[in-house]
Amino acid sequence: MSIKGLTIYSKGRCIVVEFLKEEGRFYLENEGEMVAEITFTQPNDEFFIIDHTFVDDSLRGQGIANKLVLAVVEKARAEEKTIIPLCPFAKGQFERIPEYADVWRK
Repeated sequence: MSIKGLTIYSKGRCIVVEFLKEEGRFYLENEGEMVAEITFTQPNDEFFIIDHTFVDDSLRGQGIANKLVLAVVEKARAEEKTIIPLCPFAKGQFERIPEYADVWRK
């Protein structure tokens, strides 16, 4: 699984995008407005805590929230860290996707 080349549909158009990155978050913007986001903290050098996921109503149903969780999972793997998914959506993803077990800090 990979987040490269995320395809979304907005206002009848197909758009290929990649998430923007800042300290503690991955997000999408449309015309300067944030339309999707996942936030996480890093309380120490061992793990991340996912605390929030948001997708604008206009983009729902396209798997964007799933891809946001995957972005944090890939970051954790690359940095050899684990994740505590406190956000209810992220926790549900960890419960449904067995491939996330390697980074799930229970």
